[in-house]
Amino acid sequence: MVICCGDFGYWPRLPTSYGVEPLKNLRNGKVKVLWCDGNHEDHWSLAQRESDEVAPNVFYMPRGSTYDLSDGRKVLFMGGAHSIDKDSRMIGVDWFPEETITQRDLHNLPPDDTKIDILVSHTCSLEVLKAILGTDPRKGSDPSLNMLSLVTGIFKPDLWYFGHWHEWKRGKTENGCRWTALSMPGKTGWWEWLPKGNCK
Repeated sequence: MVICCGDFGYWPRLPTSYGVEPLKNLRNGKVKVLWCDGNHEDHWSLAQRESDEVAPNVFYMPRGSTYDLSDGRKVLFMGGAHSIDKDSRMIGVDWFPEETITQRDLHNLPPDDTKIDILVSHTCSLEVLKAILGTDPRKGSDPSLNMLSLVTGIFKPDLWYFGHWHEWKRGKTENGCRWTALSMPGKTGWWEWLPKGNCK
């Protein structure tokens, strides 16, 4: 199984002049792929999808959805993030207002007493972002950061994986959650094996 932390490349309406059709070129065979949305997806098409299985054995995991691993651990998905370069993009083409996590997305979360072992998101909380990048007013204005602070405060996952910042770093939240910021393909730390859990 492969779990992707967003920016999967869901662009079904991408003009053929770009010469890229990611889902048609994907050759995952029997490997199941689970992914949450990043800020670089066609969010309007995501909202109109007919199924979460967007290609054979490739599953979009909507915000607030969960998946039970074979060892009994539960993964919570909370995609979305803000594009700091949205002013240079075109709405409905390569930028979508729905890219950020909103209060409405929190209504899709499981009950508060659900045991969440692993959180998979695209961005992180403001507290964690400061540990990664330091202070940057442009990058601290994403409402998704506050939403993820709420999510981690409620569920207190053991592990947390996210991408978006193109920096490979690790740390711990005040609640003891071990977080990993994954880099981008071609750079060190763009993927990791998931640590083994206690098999049931």
